[in-house]
Amino acid sequence: MRIRSLGVIDDAVVELSPGFTAVTGETGAGKTMVVTSLGLLLGGRADPALVRIGAGKAVVEGRITVPAGASAVVRAEEAGAELDDGALLISRTVSAEGRSRAHLGGRSVPVGVLAELADELVAVHGQTDQQGLLKPNRQRQALDRYAGDAVAVPLAKYAEAYRRLRTVAAELEEITTRARERAQEADMLRYGLDEIAAVEPRAGEDAELSEEAERLGHAEALASAASAAHTALAGNPEDPESIDATTLVAGAHRALEAVRSHDPALAPLADRIGEIGILLADVAGDLAGYADDLDADPLRLAAVEERRAALTSLTRKYGESVDAVLAWAERSAARLTELDGDDERIGELTAERDALRAGLGGLAQALTDARTEAAERFAAAVTAELASLAMPHARVSFDIRQTEDPEGVEVGGRAVAYGPSGADEVELLLAPHPGAPPRPIAKGASGGELSRVMLAVEVVFAGTDPVPTYLFDEVDAGVGGKAAVEIGRRLARLARTAQVVVVTHLPQVAAFADRQLLVEKTNDGSVTRSGVKVLEGEDRVRELSRMLAGQEDSETARAHAEELLATARADA
Repeated sequence: MRIRSLGVIDDAVVELSPGFTAVTGETGAGKTMVVTSLGLLLGGRADPALVRIGAGKAVVEGRITVPAGASAVVRAEEAGAELDDGALLISRTVSAEGRSRAHLGGRSVPVGVLAELADELVAVHGQTDQQGLLKPNRQRQALDRYAGDAVAVPLAKYAEAYRRLRTVAAELEEITTRARERAQEADMLRYGLDEIAAVEPRAGEDAELSEEAERLGHAEALASAASAAHTALAGNPEDPESIDATTLVAGAHRALEAVRSHDPALAPLADRIGEIGILLADVAGDLAGYADDLDADPLRLAAVEERRAALTSLTRKYGESVDAVLAWAERSAARLTELDGDDERIGELTAERDALRAGLGGLAQALTDARTEAAERFAAAVTAELASLAMPHARVSFDIRQTEDPEGVEVGGRAVAYGPSGADEVELLLAPHPGAPPRPIAKGASGGELSRVMLAVEVVFAGTDPVPTYLFDEVDAGVGGKAAVEIGRRLARLARTAQVVVVTHLPQVAAFADRQLLVEKTNDGSVTRSGVKVLEGEDRVRELSRMLAGQEDSETARAHAEELLATARADA
């Protein structure tokens, strides 16, 4: 990773070992910025307060190698990213104003895409994750994750049945609790449909009647105009001396016909005038027919206006036009059928609800059985890991129980409460030494013990659902002495199958790392490019001495540091 203008880091490059990398440094030197940087690359929340004072933006760039064909690769390619020699290049920019941008494989992507890749690429654990492990809901999720398909398959069936039951129960409650409102709605719809049926409107009838009313209302003016136009075209039979268009055009046609043989150019003109004469005669005939057919009956006009008034009464209530009124009637008839069938629907829903509840009880029982079996294996595996973490007498177990609820589903012959993940309440218990009763880890584990339980849980997970990289942010807090050595040894073993990055203040842990990185500030309080360096040889001994005794040149501390390194090399 390259980190620029993030917290106390001005510009630094962090080169991680493919095995076990320990990040060390004095308090406040910026070690946790490594965790923060990785969190940003994996879609974490962008806090503008992280931007270094005086800088306009913070930038984190990373190169993550991913297995070919992994789902993370598929998702990245779907987002338009391109791999660089089998690696994903990720960049995250956070401005001092709070804006955040993400790039994946050379392509700008939403931050959410990075978050989608996070679960498969890196498992991050810190003090806050330990607090999360104290919650029973998180403990149930951990157990389900460990169980794999044995729980995932019945859980998927249970979740589908649970969602359907919620839907059916909600609909049933609505029908039964809103019976009065639904009855009032049915009466209103029935009244409206009866009113529309009494008028019997036809599609488009309002437009047709509007045209007819306009015509009947101006019948006299229309007849007068048609008559005047007819006279202009065909003449007035009562006035033989009148001149009309038909007569004039006929005269023009005769004049050209008499001489068209002398010049071929006149022939088409004569033909066109003849066509005009025919068209004038047709129009004159149509005008005469229009005038004869025009209905000026005031009774018909009154009937039309009465019908329009009836339609207007409907359009004021049910739609802007008759077509809209008919569409409302169609929808309302369907809704009325639904409302009138409430009693029948209540019976159907009640029967389906009861059947779903019975089936849900069976699925919940299957989940309980699968979790109980997995819990025994999970607890045994974590207990074995704790033995290698200097807790040889500790015992881990699970308490899987249900809460009785008369409104619940039947599991094991009892009605118990249930939720979207089943009917089980899962709690991780720890007995730290023989004779101690198993207690919830929130009450039965000290800070150091909790760190080791967390590490043991993650190691067990690594064997069943591995991710390429594990990042532990001071999960060794509150641990010292032999326990710290054992934690370092176990992390080194985990690093044989995965990349492990640990931010630590314990020399016993750092000594087991394949690579130790030192984060140190310059005199001005910043971490520059040279401020994150790989420690080797004498430099590593000096840093371990400082971590052991606070004195880099103490002969006793140096001897102890060299002994730790020798122990780690012998264990490898």
